[in-house]
Amino acid sequence: MDKNIVVILGDGIGPEVTKQSLKVLDAVSKKFGHEFHYSYGLMGADAIDKTGNPLPDETLEMCKDSDAILFGAIGHPKYDNDPTAKVRPEQGLLRIRKELQLYANIRPITTYPSLHHLSPLKEKNLENVDFIIFRELTGGIYFGEKSLNAEGTIASDSCTYSREEIERIAHLAFHFAGKPERRKKLTLVDKANVLETSRLWRKVVQEIAPQYSNVTVDYMFVDNAAMQIIINPKQFDVILTENMFGDILSDEASVLTGSLGLLPSASVGTGTVLFEPIHGSYPQAAGKDIANPIGSILSTAMMLQYLSMEEEAALVREAVAWLLNAKFVTKDIDPINYYFTSTIGDLVSDYVADRLPNDMNRSNIELRKSTLI
Repeated sequence: MDKNIVVILGDGIGPEVTKQSLKVLDAVSKKFGHEFHYSYGLMGADAIDKTGNPLPDETLEMCKDSDAILFGAIGHPKYDNDPTAKVRPEQGLLRIRKELQLYANIRPITTYPSLHHLSPLKEKNLENVDFIIFRELTGGIYFGEKSLNAEGTIASDSCTYSREEIERIAHLAFHFAGKPERRKKLTLVDKANVLETSRLWRKVVQEIAPQYSNVTVDYMFVDNAAMQIIINPKQFDVILTENMFGDILSDEASVLTGSLGLLPSASVGTGTVLFEPIHGSYPQAAGKDIANPIGSILSTAMMLQYLSMEEEAALVREAVAWLLNAKFVTKDIDPINYYFTSTIGDLVSDYVADRLPNDMNRSNIELRKSTLI
């Protein structure tokens, strides 16, 4: 199978974690006889520095013509710390979502028994946690009209949603909740007791629900949902919510796994699908070979599944589970006995390629290498 993949390395740790995913893709292509053709595009602070544009038209056209997009991360302190900056890296991400109509961000939350000790939650609350957040991605307050008065003392951000925007992601979430591997439960998270947009969300979901009779629906205010994710996360199966709520809740949910660096995501819609880890660019770690690439690698597994490579995706996930269970982890997980970003990429690739011996000697795994003796 031949596939054209646009690679956007981005800023900060984006390039180094994405390169580990490319190692894994190369191992998959060799093992299963696929051909992955990579094209590299600019976006974010790197694109601003080189072109003055956070998303050059050339990158956008490449994305539209590809089978999938593998994305690292964007952001840089020189823009974060300058509230007067007119051009920002994040504008590139917002634009690509709009241009490709990537209206749904899908974020799976899965816990690993070997990492339960890293979570602030009690271990009994982490067992069998497996839910997915469907976050609306192209509407709401992030894309609403913004204003600031002449004196700079009054600001506003408008939150707007249409029935059509809610319907399309709701159908997607209901369809996913009804799959055989899910528990047939969907939770709409809103603030319908206060916000008019949330009342529209609830009305539309209530109207759609009868079309999916095999899925149980419940409704939860966002403040309660934030608490429930911490005290009883295993109750959730599929969470459906609007843009800002989804952004906040999915970051909160990352503490369940033990590290923000473990979580993948897919942004889907009417255009080319984009796959990325949910973490930011983490510029403090850039170039040090210490960033966690697992979120990127699991995003690659999601991409393989989207490309109808089910066996390949399952193998990559199996490799990650083996890696974490064997305690081959990066510095964010174990600040003393850790392995480098590149070593993790090599180990996952070696697992996929069947290059790992049955009897491994951990002491022979050198930092920055995965040569096992």
